[in-house]
Amino acid sequence: MGGDDHARQVYGPGGLFSYIAPDKRVPANHPLRKVRGLVGDVLSDLNRSLGRLYASEGRPLIPPEQLLSALLLQVFYGIRSERQLMEQLDYNLLYRWFVGLSPDDPVWDPTTFTKNRERLQNGHVFTKFMTRLLNHSQVRSLLSDEHFSVDGTLIEAWASQKSFRPKDGSGDDDDGANFHGQKRKNDTHASTSDPDSRLYRKAAGREAKLCYMGHATMENRHGLAVAGRVTHANGTAERRASETMLRARREAAGRRITAGEVKAYDTADHVPNLRAIGVTPHVTQNQAVTKTGKTRTSAIDERATRHPGYGMSQSRRAMVECIFGWGKQHGTMRKTKHRGIARVAADFLLNLIAYNLIRIPKLLAA
Repeated sequence: MGGDDHARQVYGPGGLFSYIAPDKRVPANHPLRKVRGLVGDVLSDLNRSLGRLYASEGRPLIPPEQLLSALLLQVFYGIRSERQLMEQLDYNLLYRWFVGLSPDDPVWDPTTFTKNRERLQNGHVFTKFMTRLLNHSQVRSLLSDEHFSVDGTLIEAWASQKSFRPKDGSGDDDDGANFHGQKRKNDTHASTSDPDSRLYRKAAGREAKLCYMGHATMENRHGLAVAGRVTHANGTAERRASETMLRARREAAGRRITAGEVKAYDTADHVPNLRAIGVTPHVTQNQAVTKTGKTRTSAIDERATRHPGYGMSQSRRAMVECIFGWGKQHGTMRKTKHRGIARVAADFLLNLIAYNLIRIPKLLAA
């Protein structure tokens, strides 16, 4: 008996045709059903913007609606690369249904997919998608327009320590393999793989890594992300990003807002800056003992701490860690596979959008 005959006996001949639509194969209670409905509503609102984006060259090989849906799938399931995404999209009927491909539609070449992704990124479509999602008729009522929290996290760059070489071209001839004992600083060194990344550690005693810094603004009612940005990693990036994002929230609200932040934001310049732009700082007081034995003076005084809202903001503020935790555990935020601050920022925003899409159906059903 030949191998093919044996395989047919064991596994069956298989059918050449299927008359079951992909929609019928997805369970009625599958969580992606409600997510797909939200995505469809947002993409319908974005149709005009997407049309203008491709007006000069005509519709692309990959429809932008399907491209965005595929990118969201990549974050939902933590798929490492576009190549792996295309591989799984080829045989996974759930993914095909979510994106809008029939079982017989061919999948796209990974290089073409990457090129079209950059077109959406350059057209700020991810930012527009986030805005439309937050303004959705079912979502708007879930958001607070007065109380927010801000925090930052490190995103490990797609670059090795060996690539962090002197900018003047000097150094050993071992291709950067032996850097022990050398003084390496961002002023004098840069990564040859990803020049936008920076060597940074967020806390004493931690390993310094080549990374970026992601910043998120969360509304305090249900803990949904309402804004995000990526900057170079340095000691002042968190505070400057916070001021930029909160100024935009303050202008959108048209009234004074509150902002909960950790003690790293408790500095003599940041707290007054927030008050100056109409933001009440609900920042954790930093009264730690310094190396010299002195107790640090907090910039937060009784003007903030005497109000009950201060304690409430401190309690709600911890929810922003859920956003970062989800992005690093389930999404693609822990170690980026992109190079350059623009690409990393786009992927970071996609993680925030994906987190909201996972949370919103649960909040609506509660």
